[in-house]
Amino acid sequence: MTDWLKLIRAKTLVTQRPMKPGAVSDNPRIPPGQTEVSNFPILDLGFRPDIPLENWQLKVFGLVHHEQQLNWQNLLSLPQNEVTADFHCVTRWSQLDMVWRGVLARDLLLKAEPLNEARFVTLHGYDNYTTNLPLEALLDDDVIIAYQLFNKPITQEHGGPVRMIVPKRYAWKGSKWLKAIELHAKDRPGFWEVRGYHNDANPWLEERFGFPPEDCE
Repeated sequence: MTDWLKLIRAKTLVTQRPMKPGAVSDNPRIPPGQTEVSNFPILDLGFRPDIPLENWQLKVFGLVHHEQQLNWQNLLSLPQNEVTADFHCVTRWSQLDMVWRGVLARDLLLKAEPLNEARFVTLHGYDNYTTNLPLEALLDDDVIIAYQLFNKPITQEHGGPVRMIVPKRYAWKGSKWLKAIELHAKDRPGFWEVRGYHNDANPWLEERFGFPPEDCE
């Protein structure tokens, strides 16, 4: 059983801890308070779901004209894209030029046809993780429903078989082990947002901590 209190305190401590002198990068592509790494650290909620490809499904539901229920073959039948983007974790590390392959979120949303009143999304993971974003954020051309990293399947510990990548936000805004995309009219803060993480998560503004917005459920 996951010790949520211990996990939350540990992640909060890491994000508040000052960097060692000289550790913060002077690379203009690295946001303030971050340091560049060459490896890909593993962080999760203590549970890594094992999802065989034949059992994996992705649902798009809520305020849409056409609810979507995709299996693995459905995902591969959609337009495929490759996105090279930098990856910024709230725990103060960044990795540059990560190459992801998958389906752009906006291509899937185009099939679902959001209703006019839809303004926000909740991403759901197979580990019961949730995170929230403005619907508009998923329309960027670098937001990808990814199943490959550097031309290899995304491993289980890194959120495979499928995870959402949202490069312009801290990485917690992209769900690993992606299970569903829910559209709604009002904002619904997710797992970390209700525990004190910033609702917007812009790494260039160091939006690590904050409070839920007023316009939310």
